[in-house]
Amino acid sequence: MTQPKPTALLYVRATLYYLGFYLSTIVWSLISLLIAPLLSYRGRFRVISAVNYFYIFWLRVCCGVKVEVKGRENIPQSGAFVVIANHQSEWETLFFLTLIRPQTTVLKQELLKIPFFGWGLRLLKPIALDRSKARGALKQLLTQGKSRLAEGIPVLIFPQGTRVPVGKLGKFNKGGAMLAASGGVPVLPVVHDAGEYWPGKSFVKYPGTVTLQIGKAVATAERSVDEIHEESVGWMLTAMGATAGNTDDSPG
Repeated sequence: MTQPKPTALLYVRATLYYLGFYLSTIVWSLISLLIAPLLSYRGRFRVISAVNYFYIFWLRVCCGVKVEVKGRENIPQSGAFVVIANHQSEWETLFFLTLIRPQTTVLKQELLKIPFFGWGLRLLKPIALDRSKARGALKQLLTQGKSRLAEGIPVLIFPQGTRVPVGKLGKFNKGGAMLAASGGVPVLPVVHDAGEYWPGKSFVKYPGTVTLQIGKAVATAERSVDEIHEESVGWMLTAMGATAGNTDDSPG
């Protein structure tokens, strides 16, 4: 879908959204920094991520961006698992904290340096990778990822590694499949079209409904990394309306 040229009204609506976003982030981060350290990880997650429900609500109110989730019944009800999802927008980094609870996210180290937002994020036990050190990043992903999975905490990975514009695929790496195989847990593939309504790094948001699809969990027992990767990413590509894409072996 090609978005129309942004109008003055869309800029006004986006401005209202960000005013509410930044104000709530500052206030809730300060509250979380006082309360969260006293709680268990799961209690800490519930407190800190509560603001994400406001982010999604406020996005709908200000910018008219709604959400439809398909396949929610495919989310495992017990045990840990690895979630892999496409990455088009900032939207998914906010919404996924309301979808998979609790969770830990594989992300860039730089995000933890953002005032208030990064301070709260640091309390959620993220796996913060230095992407300039690919070999060390893979070892970190597998070591810390297995530790989180052993605690019963699902791990979220964006296998494309960075935001990819709508209509492009990028490279789907095997980090998620490697971690799931190593930890002996299933892979849960997820796709969405958030980039249609909140394009990456865009100030303006476009009204509409983000469709998020959750596939069936992919078993990993007695299967190779390649088999796990091909089945999970194959489902994603099909759900995204795409054909085979490129892959590599770097971590997610």
